[in-house]
Amino acid sequence: MLAAERLRIALTGGIASGKTAVSNQLGQLGAAIIDTDVVARKVVAPGSEGLAAIRDAFGDEVTGADGSLDRARMRERVFSDPAARRELEAITHPRIRATCAAMAARATGDYLVFVVPLLVGSDFVAMVDRVLVVDCPRQVQFARLMARDGETAEGARRILDAQSSREERLAIADDVIVNDADLDALVRKVADMHAFYVASSRHPSFAKDRASAQN
Repeated sequence: MLAAERLRIALTGGIASGKTAVSNQLGQLGAAIIDTDVVARKVVAPGSEGLAAIRDAFGDEVTGADGSLDRARMRERVFSDPAARRELEAITHPRIRATCAAMAARATGDYLVFVVPLLVGSDFVAMVDRVLVVDCPRQVQFARLMARDGETAEGARRILDAQSSREERLAIADDVIVNDADLDALVRKVADMHAFYVASSRHPSFAKDRASAQN
């Protein structure tokens, strides 16, 4: 089916919630997966128009010796400067959306899943039919960060505090997968969600305008 005819899902969740595990399984089951983090790196790759625009806006100091974007320096630049962050987003976001749309038009699959870690507050919500949130309690995220990434308690807390809250993510959710148990439980929940999306996508009325549906 053409992209416009397929159900469009935005998949999001906090760090260490299990987004990657969920998106990987949905892809194996037949969904077309488009990861906006991968796209974001592509649109600022060396030699890209996006990187040239960033260099024009922020100077050569945000690029490394090899000509690639110095992500750590760019993060420092925009972390405490909302105006700089908005300027960066004005450069990258339209390019990310355009690339995602082009990939979606070429993709094959039962339905489309856009993996968008920073979905809260993003205009990407308007581009999809449903939002799927992978959710788990903050204390579970905290423990996973320390075990998976070797973060200290202070470091894990700082990372979680910098993200949108669990409540903010759930507020925009149409569907929720709670990932607070073992992998087998998650696999079953994802399979059920996939079956729901496949069955629902066969009904033209399902993919309705989100703004109208929420009024």
